[in-house]
Order: sequence, then C-alpha cells, then structure tokens
Amino acid sequence: MPLQRVRFVEEVPEVFRASLQDIRREQQVPDSFPAEVTAAALAAAKSPRLPALDRTDIEFVTIDPPDSMDLDQALHIERSGDGYTVHYAIADVAAFVQPGDPIDAEARRRGETLYAPDKRTPLHPPELSEGAASLLPDQIRPALLWTITVDATGEGTGVTCERALVKSRAKLNYAGVQQDLDAGTASESLQLLREVGKLREQRELARGGVNLPIPDQEVVTSNHGWGLEFRAPLPVEGWNAQISLLTGMAAGELMMKGKIGILRTLPESHDDLRRKLGNTAKALGISWPEETSYAAFIHGLDPKVPAHAAMLAACTVLFRGAGYVAFAGTVPAQPEHAAMKAEYAHVTAPLRRLVDRWAGEICVALSAGTDVPAWVRDSMDEIPKVMDDADRRAHAYERSIVSMVEAGLVADQVGSTFDGVITDVDERETTRGIVALSTLAIEGRVTGPSPLPLGQRVRVKLVEADIAKRTIAFELA
Repeated sequence: MPLQRVRFVEEVPEVFRASLQDIRREQQVPDSFPAEVTAAALAAAKSPRLPALDRTDIEFVTIDPPDSMDLDQALHIERSGDGYTVHYAIADVAAFVQPGDPIDAEARRRGETLYAPDKRTPLHPPELSEGAASLLPDQIRPALLWTITVDATGEGTGVTCERALVKSRAKLNYAGVQQDLDAGTASESLQLLREVGKLREQRELARGGVNLPIPDQEVVTSNHGWGLEFRAPLPVEGWNAQISLLTGMAAGELMMKGKIGILRTLPESHDDLRRKLGNTAKALGISWPEETSYAAFIHGLDPKVPAHAAMLAACTVLFRGAGYVAFAGTVPAQPEHAAMKAEYAHVTAPLRRLVDRWAGEICVALSAGTDVPAWVRDSMDEIPKVMDDADRRAHAYERSIVSMVEAGLVADQVGSTFDGVITDVDERETTRGIVALSTLAIEGRVTGPSPLPLGQRVRVKLVEADIAKRTIAFELA
C-alpha cells in the first residue's frame, strides 16, 4: 500500500524530536536489534549459502535514493529481436537466514522496514540489510535472478526465476540516471529501461491499472517560517517501478498456474471513495469529468504540480483494503489486485518486507518445477496476518508523523481563517467532517453549527494545532 512519507531537507528540528520519540513509544517501534539477532547476523554474513550458477557476467546496476544502502534490486535490460530481455536480480535473504533462527524470528515480529524523517527502522540487522545481503557495487552476491522476456508492445512473454551469483557494477541514484538519460549519455541498458518503462505505462493505462507516483512531502525552512513542499518523482522512478511491477505480475502468474503462492490483493473501490476523492479534486481545483475513469484521471496528473501532488497523496485511500492471501492446491476466489488489474505478488523487496522471502522461494521452486520447500508450505498461512499487522503499524506510524508535521506547520496560526472544501461528512453526525485546505494541501477535522455542505467551498477557522497530540481542528468561519 502506498504511504505518504515526510522527510526534512535539513536535520529534524528540535520542536519535532520529542514528538517523534513519543510516536515511536506509542507504536512500539524497536530501537535496536537484540544482541542474539546481531550475533546471528554477523555469523550469517560470513557463511551464506551460495548457488552454483554464476551470472556475474551480467552488467547489473542498482538505482535507489542516494542514501540507500539496503539495495534489494539490480537491473539489466538488453534487446532481444524486436523485444527485450529484462534481468532483475533480487537480494537472496534466504541465503543468510535459516527458518526459525534469531534473525527469522525477529523479522517475523517486525514484518517490514519502517521509515521516519530522521531514521530507518530496518526489518533485518544492518550487518545483512546494508552489508552482506545488499547488492552493493563490486561485490559478488547471492540473488534470485528473474529473467523476463518482453515483446515489442511491452507485454511479458516468458519468465524464469533461479538462484545465481551476481555483481552490481554501480550504485546509481534516480537524479543521476535521469540526468544521463536526458543528456543522451546513459548506458544502453538504462535507455532500454526508459523504453520498456514507457511501454509498460501504456499497457497499464490500457488495462485500467494504476501505479500512484506518490510524491514525498519535504519540510523546508526559510525566513518566512515553515513550509511543506511536495517532491515530484522523476520519470525514471516510474520506469523503474514498472520493472518491479512487471516482476510482481510474472510472480503472480507463476503462482496462479502452480496453484500455490501468496498474492497481494485489493478489492475494487466503492462509490463512496470515488465521491470523496471527487470532492478532494474539487478542493484542489482539479477537473475530474464524470466520464473520465479513475485510471485515466490518475495518469493525467502531474506530480510536479503542487495541487496534483496533493491529489495523488489523497488517492492512496483507494489502496486501503489491500491484503495478502496464501493458497495451496486451489486458487483464490478473488486473486486480483484491483489497482494493477492483474494477479500480483510482492517479490522485489525482501530486505525490507518479510513476505517477499516466502514468495521468492515459491517462485524459484515453481520456475524449476520442484517442490516448494517444506518450511514455506508449513508457515505460509501465517504470513498474510503478519504482513497485514505490519502494514497497519507502518501506516499508523507514518500517518502519525505526517499529522505531527502538519500540526507543526500551522501551530502558530491558531485563530486564522483559510479557504477549503468539505471533502467528507460524518454520516452519523453531519455537523462533523473533513476539510481540505485549498492552499496548504492539509486536511483536518471540521465542525459547524449545521450539516456540513459536502463538496462545497467554505471558509474555516483553525481552532487547534497541537504537535504533541498531532491534531488539527477547524470550525466553519
């Protein structure tokens, strides 16, 4: 599920530090790894289980934010006739982690990596996630190697997933790759990333799928005080995401054919959510004609435009209800991820997400035509609940941080009035609802003396902005 993330351009201001610690205590975010887990990670780093297949000849590169060290994915694309061959190497966590060992037990407790503006709380000890298991440059690493053939239209036509040794040639970042692509100096593989990425985006739109280019919220300071800005994703981030989605869909297809797996699923959204998002679009001054589908509307948004960035962040509500389903012997009654318009599995981020280790093992076995390991079969029914709980914790954690920052940005404006639009009304108490401010891209609770006018422009007064409580409240002015 996409999450809206806040980061500070400079270091975290003191005004937020105590609140961040409070949030971590409330959400029971671990501060460090137990000593026995760290010891097990150090031992595992020295003796991974290495595969026989050597594919260090493939000139892989990683593309991540500049400060990332937990590198799950390495990429290489080449032409094949009038189509393409995508090589996608995924960190092989199972080469270092034994079922039931201290690292495995701790990872099951955590579920996924958590993110905050000042620190990352990793799923696995950094000795593995940022060291021995990470696809760092010029290091030979065990990986799950996905080889996916793609035709001239961007459609996947074949897939294998096997264990192999790989070596990344470079640790690249999105801004640098985008600059090289724009200048025409990028490698052939990266030029093909753009080519295949665009084809996949076209196929996504054609099937009615959506991949939200969620912007980061950046808190900046100036002589005028606090500010909240959206950092629009670069085009290459979207193209890179399309390769991950292509792999996840290939994994879903393998699982459905093999009648065993763990899928990421999402039911179709209901009309109330579409109505709420329509009101948010109205609040932000964005046209959404009735005849325009949700997918076409999203594909028409430009994350570089502040109002569109805020709209994309609001659209994450349609991903709520996403979950995981494990199956063996029969296929699920509802296997599809509604946003993808396809069966889909999480397999590309095992350093940061627990389920990917199970899903990767299943795909290796299905691709080879061998039995899925007993430890996977015996434990896979537990994983959907573990991941659902982890997703809820992650969402609550990041939502608390967003709310804290939003409250901090207007804490000195209590009593001021703002323009906004009522985007939601409580069905049981129609004098209460949610207002979206037209200028600050902030939402908050609002009350009025009479039923709130859903979808209408209003003037509201800020009556509460509490950083510690992480609350914002308005009244109709």
